[in-house]
Amino acid sequence: MPTMEPTAFQSALRDQFETFLDEHRSAMDAHLDGLTEEQARRRLVASKTTLLGLVKHAAFIERVWFDEAVTRRSRAEIGIPDTPDESFDLDAGDTIASVRRDYREACAASRKATADLGVDDLVHGNRRGPLPLRWVYLHMLRELAQHCGHADILREQVLSGTPSGS
Repeated sequence: MPTMEPTAFQSALRDQFETFLDEHRSAMDAHLDGLTEEQARRRLVASKTTLLGLVKHAAFIERVWFDEAVTRRSRAEIGIPDTPDESFDLDAGDTIASVRRDYREACAASRKATADLGVDDLVHGNRRGPLPLRWVYLHMLRELAQHCGHADILREQVLSGTPSGS
């Protein structure tokens, strides 16, 4: 159900959150459509931010907010970096296909982890202390919206042939 369909306007709050999240998740994933491996890895800014790195980072934030925070497993147990900055690092084996697969798996795991929770239920595994799932949804929407904006600009530059930076 797209967010602009009339049925979305009257849906339960949780359904609205998940609809908006899924639209942003799809948009993040779609930024890699039709790119070559080189284009996906191209650095156009001084930071580590690349299109492939953004999708890899998106998988990281899914795991931080819906695995670590909900299940209380440590980042080491989950197999993710300690810091957000490290989550942008690309390994030699990272490809568009592998990063997309990992991102989609992270999103599916997020949906599963929260399936039995209500928006006002507390998640206890975040370093800030207990947070309501509602706050996690809002935070993830903010994260994904911000990173989709970054990806929009990078994709536009990549497709226009802007030479790589750093």
